[in-house]
Amino acid sequence: MQALKKRKLAHAARPDSTKSNSETSGSKSAEQSQDQLTSEAGEQGAKNSQEETATKSFKDLGVIDSLCEACEALGYKAPTPIQTEAIPLALQGRDLIGLAETGSGKTAAFALPILQGELLSFLLRTHWALMDKPQSLFGLVLAPTRELAYQISEAFEALGSLISVRCAVIVGGMDMVPQAIALGKKPHIIVATPGRLLDHLENTKGFSLRNLKYLVMDEADRLLDLDFGPILDKILKVLPRERRTYLFSATMSSKVESLQRASLSNPLRVSISSSKYQTVSALLQTFLFIPHKYKDIYLVYLLNEFAGQSAIIFTRTVNETQRLAILLRALGFGAIPLHGQLSQSSRLGALSKFRSRSRDILVATDVAARGLDIPSVDVVLNFDLPPDSKTYIHRVGRTARAGKSGHAFSFVTQYDLEVWLRIENALDKKLEEYKVEKEEVMVLSDRVSEAQRHAITEMKNLHENRGSKGATLRGRRPAKASKRGRDEMDREEG
Repeated sequence: MQALKKRKLAHAARPDSTKSNSETSGSKSAEQSQDQLTSEAGEQGAKNSQEETATKSFKDLGVIDSLCEACEALGYKAPTPIQTEAIPLALQGRDLIGLAETGSGKTAAFALPILQGELLSFLLRTHWALMDKPQSLFGLVLAPTRELAYQISEAFEALGSLISVRCAVIVGGMDMVPQAIALGKKPHIIVATPGRLLDHLENTKGFSLRNLKYLVMDEADRLLDLDFGPILDKILKVLPRERRTYLFSATMSSKVESLQRASLSNPLRVSISSSKYQTVSALLQTFLFIPHKYKDIYLVYLLNEFAGQSAIIFTRTVNETQRLAILLRALGFGAIPLHGQLSQSSRLGALSKFRSRSRDILVATDVAARGLDIPSVDVVLNFDLPPDSKTYIHRVGRTARAGKSGHAFSFVTQYDLEVWLRIENALDKKLEEYKVEKEEVMVLSDRVSEAQRHAITEMKNLHENRGSKGATLRGRRPAKASKRGRDEMDREEG
């Protein structure tokens, strides 16, 4: 591969203009009055300078020492805006609606109050000799995807390591028997996808959630986009009324509003967003207007330009994800695919390799667009434009996280102009075109053409091998096992 001069990222981190505010909802006048005071305090706090916010510590928010130590051990230097706003209100025992951009630290915003509540409950009950260990089945977190469920569980175990918190992950696509055994051991926290949780509620003997104290619905808009609404209704009916409920979402749609009314009691709203469609200020967004037939060549050119940096390449289809991963590996890049038709172990393995940087390029469908804990991604490439603005926001939100800068590229072909204009309109700004010399790019055409032929052959072999086993690349299962069921709903679409 011809070495090309590496271009530096032309973006310094700019001051974050994100605004935060707390709004209230409730019906009783006395409660509304109290909520209004809290809301006004939150809005006043939002006007403080970032410097003042940065001086806050987790202890300032009311987090107890053992959990502050866990935060320090995990490298959490200071609370993020969503944590600063949400944690004190949650520690007051209020239901919460949290609206925040991707990469904002939402998991710790709900995990710390739950762990603190569990620990204080344990200390109180120990004082009265009612039990000698933290209460089982204390908290339930519902997540839209299996990967996100595993990551939330890891966060709880890391933050709760000093108090020996036990978590169980209950997701579709896995054997129910080991999950039933794990539930029988009475974990403190259950992290689940809705379909599989309902399966256990209906079929696992002795399992119930009647002692539940905390419920979290993370990525609530995504839960509803995946048609989990009817399942959520069934789960909510078997939960105790006396509980704390936290609902976190990137957007506040009418469906999320309905879910909020059905599941939360007089909640406070914490919003870390200034508009419906927002990207962080440290993110440089550019596009390349190119002929469709040259997309592969331009992709290889950009990866050479940013050699040594981690990148996620987004495609629309499973087939294209596989093809690009094969093509890039043939050219010497450390690329690995991630999509919804991989087995659970393969998906977790791909994420692990990308996080550890043993592979620095992840080629993915929108299964990786949101929710996944990938702390540091330098570049996002929209090889195929997303179908809508919301998906675009979540894709580019994989970079420029936790105060770091990042660069998002989008390939716009002659067939994508209408979609691209809609995205720019939603962002309320015209994005900058990334200029390259076509002659420099086309130098790579022969090598890329050779890799394309190799990828075609490999894809043909892949289809034939899968077809001989009774499945195709697009079909997840043979026809005899085509029951939709809840496991299929728990599976993120590729």
